[in-house]
Formats: sequence, C-alpha cells, structure tokens
Amino acid sequence: MTRVLVFDTTHHALWAEQIATDLRVGAQVIPAPADAKAKCDLALEVLEEDAERLLASLREAGVPFAVYVSVSG
Repeated sequence: MTRVLVFDTTHHALWAEQIATDLRVGAQVIPAPADAKAKCDLALEVLEEDAERLLASLREAGVPFAVYVSVSG
C-alpha cells in the first residue's frame, strides 16, 4: 500500500523527492492525480511503511505538502 503526497510547486515536489532519497525511503515521483486539484502536476508516491518518517522529515524541513485521499475509493 502507498500514500500519495501532492504539492503546490514543482520545487516542493522535487525537494520532497530529495529528502526521501536522503532518507532512503521507498518513494517515486508520479503524475498528480487529476482529482487532487493540486497546483503542481507532480506528486510523490511513498510506501506506507516509510510514510510517517518521511512526513515528519518533510514537516521538519518546511516542505509544504498535502496527503492525497482518493474520493473514488
């Protein structure tokens, strides 16, 4: 299972990817889901087991993000 993070800018998405890489967590850049209505076309998909550690690191670094929740199920 994975979580998808969305961002307001490409800079924020790539910053988050770099933090994920530095932490060696399972994450990859993907297109932002259309129904996420994100301002940036990039999203970051992260493995569920790594999500909380990455989210804490993103908050600590000051990276703005939102966790995407599918409305279709």
